[in-house]
This record gives sequence, C-alpha cells and structure tokens, in this order.
Amino acid sequence: MVDRLANSEANSKRIAVVESCFGAAGQPLAIPGRVLIGEGVLTKLCRKKPKARQFFLFNDILVYGNIVIQKKKYNKQHIIPLESVTIDTVPDEGDLRNGWLIKTPTKSFAVYAATATEKSEWMNHIGKCVGDLLQKSGKTPTGEHAAVWVPDSEATVCMRCQKVKFTPVSRRHHCRKCGFVVCGPCSEKKYLLPSQSSKPVRVCEYCYVQLTSSGGGLAPRFDSISRTGSKFNSNNVSDDEDEDDSSD
Repeated sequence: MVDRLANSEANSKRIAVVESCFGAAGQPLAIPGRVLIGEGVLTKLCRKKPKARQFFLFNDILVYGNIVIQKKKYNKQHIIPLESVTIDTVPDEGDLRNGWLIKTPTKSFAVYAATATEKSEWMNHIGKCVGDLLQKSGKTPTGEHAAVWVPDSEATVCMRCQKVKFTPVSRRHHCRKCGFVVCGPCSEKKYLLPSQSSKPVRVCEYCYVQLTSSGGGLAPRFDSISRTGSKFNSNNVSDDEDEDDSSD
C-alpha cells in the first residue's frame, strides 16, 4: 500500500498541504518515496502542563507542531526520524488516558489520544512504519533513549534530596539523564550526552556520579553551572529551557 501511494498525486497534494500549514519556517517534507500515513491532534505531556499538538505520521518520520489555527496554520515544527523511535504504552491515570511514550535518543515524551481506539491505531501504525524501516535498512532497534521529563506539577520538592521545596526563589531544574525535577544544589554539574546535545547539559548529582564512575575515569567532566546573567521570572519557577514549550 505504501509503495503504491508513494508516487501518487493524492499523496503529493496531502504533503503539500502539510508544508503550507507550517509555512516558510517549516522544513520541506516532500521527498521521493515519502508517504503521509495519517494525522491528528494528540495531547503532549509538556513540562508545565498537557497541551494539544498536531501530529503527522509519514512512513519515515513523525512531524508535530503547535496549533495556531486548526487545519490551517502550525508552527514550531519538530521532525523525528522513525528509525530512532521506540514506543511504550502508558497506564491510565486520572484524566490522562489512552497514552503512550514516544522515545528517541534525543528526546522522549508522552502523548495521549482521545480514545482507546485512536491510541491503538496510532501505536499500530507507528510500530509498523518503524518495523518496515528497520527491515529495509537492516538496522537494529535503538537501545538508548532520552529520559522522559517529570512534569513540574508532579514535584513540589526536589526529587533527589527530598528537602528543598520549590518556590519563586528555589527554582525547578530537570536532569537530562534521568528526567527528575531537582533543585539547583542537586544539579550543579554538567555532562556531555552526545545523543542529546553537542554541548554539556545539566545532570543531577546522582547521575553525574554514575556517569563519571562508569567512564573509567575518562568521562567528560565539566565545572558547575554558572548562574551569571540568569533571568528571574516570579511567574515561572522552572529554570529549564525546552524548545517545544519556551513560548507557552
């Protein structure tokens, strides 16, 4: 089915519509052999709160963005190569139902569908696309993935020391290795995680010890994080920048 649609006029038109919705700021999506499998609105569990995002599943990539005008305009385009994706179901909890994890070496997050049927369809289609890609390339599934960040709302105190309470002065931070919400003193170290960034990123003290001890003494260590020039906003007690949510 995918091979038959790859060069069809209908498929080309659908991809062109997606490109136009993202505008000049979006990346070109039309390449030979690419097929738009499906699309829909999913609730993405962001750092501050769950938010609606528009998702597009192609046979080789997953694209999502912020909804400006439904079915007409989207921004903040993100493109995830499906070869690096693994998915896991998420148990229902309160109002968050019909969810699953989208995990990649660079970034991992949870999304939620409106119904159980919709969740099943998304997971089945993503799984099939990933399987087909790996079969064609002969590659093995990705073993390493970035930690899913714990939402700010789930931590009133540091998840490592269990002592520091978060306030407009004691700000929240996220460890890039474990995803925990931690205080400043518990996350003063940086460590190079090449799959996530070309620069050293914030990690908690616990993960830093684990990373450096497992590196045989040759692990890339870095000085404590400088706070010079940091901005203060009393309405936001989280000091981490997430490119997906920085304007939310």
